[in-house]
Amino acid sequence: MGAETGQVLNHPLLARAGVEHGFGTRDSAVSGSAVLARPRQVHGAVVAIADAAGGVHPEVADAVVSREHGVAAAIATADCVPILACTEDGLSVAAIHAGWRGLVEGVIGAGLAALKRSAEFRSGPADLWAVVGPHIGPCCYEVDDVVLEPLRARFSRELAGATRSTRSGHALLDLGVLVQAELARAGVASAKRALIRDVCTRCDALRFHSVRRDGASAGRMLHYVVPRDGAGG
Repeated sequence: MGAETGQVLNHPLLARAGVEHGFGTRDSAVSGSAVLARPRQVHGAVVAIADAAGGVHPEVADAVVSREHGVAAAIATADCVPILACTEDGLSVAAIHAGWRGLVEGVIGAGLAALKRSAEFRSGPADLWAVVGPHIGPCCYEVDDVVLEPLRARFSRELAGATRSTRSGHALLDLGVLVQAELARAGVASAKRALIRDVCTRCDALRFHSVRRDGASAGRMLHYVVPRDGAGG
């Protein structure tokens, strides 16, 4: 991939796997030869597979897997959690969009299972690496029982540590805690998962779009990861 413009965020964990990637910010854009394989997101748990032309199948999904060099798996967010993942050899990658609805539906596990199947199709079993990108923080994400009850059904052990009560029927929610729990549940070892720390999309208006802050007119940040070229072996 060519150079990025703006302040795209990278993480050394994914860089070690040799995959070009970026967590988008308000002003970042992607340039270069990579094609973006980007599904139409609906807060579900369907996983799309990218083809060599950059199409995604199915077109409506909240995670996308690519094993095509030069075809980036890409999703967009504005407060929800972006996860970029790859196999240890960097030959297969995934981008996952996880809001609270996606977490309830199991989008992270579905996306990582599809990534693992893609790797096994190519070269056999492989370890997965994953990085959690910028999202709304527990400082700003107050939710009510409409959100908490379905989360409690899936995260019966973890939810207490991911919430802080604010008023009757309401709590501040730490989506990152639940995402980390899902990554562990999907078999991503602690040493092979990480997050972009100390950011909140609602707090940082200079760098990030936020639906909670800006409402329906909020923009979106684009996040992408590109498979490594496996031609060399």
